[in-house]
Amino acid sequence: MTELPRQECAALVVGGPTAVLDLGGLRIVSDPTFDPPGPHGYLTKTAGPAVSEGELGTVDLVLVSHDNHPDNLDDRGRVFALAAPLVLTTRSGAGRLGGPAVGLAPWTSHAVDRPDGGSLTVTAVPAVHGPEDGERDADGFVNCEVIGFVLAGPDLPTVYISGDNASIRTVAEIARRIPGPDAVVLHAGAARVQSKFQDRALSLDSIRAAAAAAILGPAAVIAAHYDGWAHFTEGRSELVRAFDDAGLSAQLRVADHGTWIPLPGLPVAGLAGEEAVGADLGEFFLDGWLVDAVGDAGLELAEGPDGEQRAGLLPDLNDVDERHLVI
Repeated sequence: MTELPRQECAALVVGGPTAVLDLGGLRIVSDPTFDPPGPHGYLTKTAGPAVSEGELGTVDLVLVSHDNHPDNLDDRGRVFALAAPLVLTTRSGAGRLGGPAVGLAPWTSHAVDRPDGGSLTVTAVPAVHGPEDGERDADGFVNCEVIGFVLAGPDLPTVYISGDNASIRTVAEIARRIPGPDAVVLHAGAARVQSKFQDRALSLDSIRAAAAAAILGPAAVIAAHYDGWAHFTEGRSELVRAFDDAGLSAQLRVADHGTWIPLPGLPVAGLAGEEAVGADLGEFFLDGWLVDAVGDAGLELAEGPDGEQRAGLLPDLNDVDERHLVI
């Protein structure tokens, strides 16, 4: 079986909620689900993963937003997680999973060593798995205990993974406390279970996903958790329409599952002034603009965050602070 080569700074969606992030020399998998289609109690899986667990090779870290529901941790996903050297999850989930699992309360962090000698900081953030006025359990959680994650480190983009959160108020709190993420992995799909909360959404619907993107303001929104299970009621077309209606299409990254999506926010060392001319970088972001490298002609501004398109050279590359020049 051929293993997926490691990327410098990229993400891919496996299917359902499962995402792979290659970041800072680490391979990270969130909410692993690798079972084939079939019933899982009151839920039904309708599509298998685009990438098998064996194709991922060695994984350094698994993030589990919650272990209570099979659409976020199915049978093979559970085996996969427990074989990893470290699993970060909820406090109650860590108790159930045991082994490599470490429980995090919202706003607490765990440092993970990187191969280059640096570290990646994983901060747990709150999530509300249903309507805010939904009935809460004895511990105060809607549906069950769920967390999201913010990944950050020196010379790395900041990435927010929402987990199964349906609350815009919670998104606003995260944006206030950790402003300016470079990329966001949003669990969308408007998951609905008829027996829960009068069939109201348990995860973001497409309109609220676009609203979350507007609040967070990342350069890239990677959509996940919108297909592969029968109770996901809104798919790719609804997401594309909602982001277009909101004027946020330039932020949305919806690729075929198993396709790498470059993460914005990776500094390009030493690229400024004349050195930028002729650099073969492909596309990268500069002050919110998606930029194309154009051989020895300099840099051409391709598309702005509002969808505006413009062509022409940057007027003075020597004035560009390389910390703002990102892939």
